[in-house]
Amino acid sequence: MEQSNNYLDMELLRFTTAGSVDDGKSTLIGRLLYDSKAIFEDQLEQVKGSSERKGLDHIDLSLLTDGLKDEREQGITIDVAYRYFATPKRKFIIADTPGHIQYTRNMVTGASTANVALILIDARKGVIEQTYRHSYIASLLQIPHIIVCINKMDLVSFSEEVYQNIVKVYEEFASKLEVKDIRFIPISALKGDNVVNRSNNMDWYQGATLMHNLETIHIGSDENHTDARFPIQTVIRPHSDAYHDFRGYAGRIDGGIFRVGEEIVVLPSGKRSTIKEIFLGDRSLIECFAPMSVSMTLNDDIDISRGNIIAKVNNQPEPSKEFEIAACWFHDKPLNPNTKYIIRQGTSEVFGKIEEIIYKMEITTLTRNLEDKFIGINDIFKAKIRVSQDLFVDSYHRNRKTGSLIVIDQTTNETIAVGMIS
Repeated sequence: MEQSNNYLDMELLRFTTAGSVDDGKSTLIGRLLYDSKAIFEDQLEQVKGSSERKGLDHIDLSLLTDGLKDEREQGITIDVAYRYFATPKRKFIIADTPGHIQYTRNMVTGASTANVALILIDARKGVIEQTYRHSYIASLLQIPHIIVCINKMDLVSFSEEVYQNIVKVYEEFASKLEVKDIRFIPISALKGDNVVNRSNNMDWYQGATLMHNLETIHIGSDENHTDARFPIQTVIRPHSDAYHDFRGYAGRIDGGIFRVGEEIVVLPSGKRSTIKEIFLGDRSLIECFAPMSVSMTLNDDIDISRGNIIAKVNNQPEPSKEFEIAACWFHDKPLNPNTKYIIRQGTSEVFGKIEEIIYKMEITTLTRNLEDKFIGINDIFKAKIRVSQDLFVDSYHRNRKTGSLIVIDQTTNETIAVGMIS
């Protein structure tokens, strides 16, 4: 049981992969899973069989992540493939995202919750347009760490000169990005060099392997532990004899630290109380912090429902009906400024309109187009949005959770855009 608790308490790192088509993203993930012994025997046998049918003399590790039939046949990734694995040091969730420009929305989806972005570069091709695009999106989404994996080093004779030239070009571009931590690793996903095991072919590289970086990269400070935010997902009322008067408020902490006995304020009512108890499952806690999912009880009987936010009295999110967002459009149907959409921010839902397009981002050149106001699928743009009632928001730069929203078509209930509040 103790081992089980330790396993549950292990830190979770989410990372996304991005690169151009055939840069080896799926092979890299397959290599991570294979060399870290995170593959079931039946999975491996299935992949071996598929590789033999393709006439390959080696195991095609990319097939471990390319789950869709179209992907297996074409050897490409066209959807976000999520994979879970664990090592003795950490748990991981991987989002393997497509490289094509027409799947920009998929990358945004996969990267939206990531701690780390793995940007793959083919050593033969160097930094290309897709590299700029994916790095810009990682920066836009405020992913705290980027690991640039310069892949296929075996095809350039493991040349240090080729590696250093690519690093130099990328660093010049990256100076314009808002990313705190960028690292570079020369790898061969196919051969396994510097992925889980150190390479014997690149003695000139003294840095750590990709797996070592993923296991040790510091993500504790990625969360906002300053601004306490607890959006209520549900109210717990058991109505049983044992818990007859119990009223708990459950949700995921989106920022800050809450402690038993502290004074809090409930928004939008503005009513105050103090925290009586905090529970993680059936375990009682003295304090809790982002991104834990907990329930808490208060010392006062306050009318609280889903969509309300518990915050600190002296540190509250701003109520606003108008704000600017950087957004990515997900739907085939273009944006219509006259249409009323559902805006979901945290656990709150209101009606709203995207009233004005400020500019559209020309993702290939990383320039702002102030003239073209047509917003279609995969377009990234900045806009002004107006909602029917106050939302309590932070800027995305300050808090990725309370500063983000999704736009929903009220007739189909489809998510048609994601926005970052600025």
